Amino acid sequence: MDERPTTEPPPPTERAADILLVEDDAVHAKLTLRALEQGGLAQRTEHVTDGAKALEYISAASLFARWQASLPKLILLDLGLPNMGGLQVLRQLKSDPRTRNIPTVVLTSSKVAIELVESYNLGVHSYVIKPEDPKKFTAVIAESAHYWLSVNEPAPK
Repeated sequence: MDERPTTEPPPPTERAADILLVEDDAVHAKLTLRALEQGGLAQRTEHVTDGAKALEYISAASLFARWQASLPKLILLDLGLPNMGGLQVLRQLKSDPRTRNIPTVVLTSSKVAIELVESYNLGVHSYVIKPEDPKKFTAVIAESAHYWLSVNEPAPK
């Protein structure tokens, strides 16, 4: 029996996410996941809590491409993240041909104009200020996810 280590990655899990939620705030993550659940979209959502983990998740998905693992269809990205900020994540996502066209929605509490301008300069598809009211917050999330996954016609791969 050949005992040499294999260089191929293991098969991917069956859970290829349609939505990658990148959010470090536990309350905002819970509200977002609840909104996606109410819209019937939570089943295939992956949640990570910092920018570095988001890029690790994306990289792992690409490693498994030949086993039909897929990149997410939508990325919901907070800007104020630990380890690697949302603008850095956005910069890397939009500079990579594999991930450039994934609809990316910035969800932020920040009303800093320079972050808004920089996000659009980097190629974000939408910039949403998180409403403070929990009901409005969940409605905005549900509407955004529905639009990008069900209404918008994605770019060809």
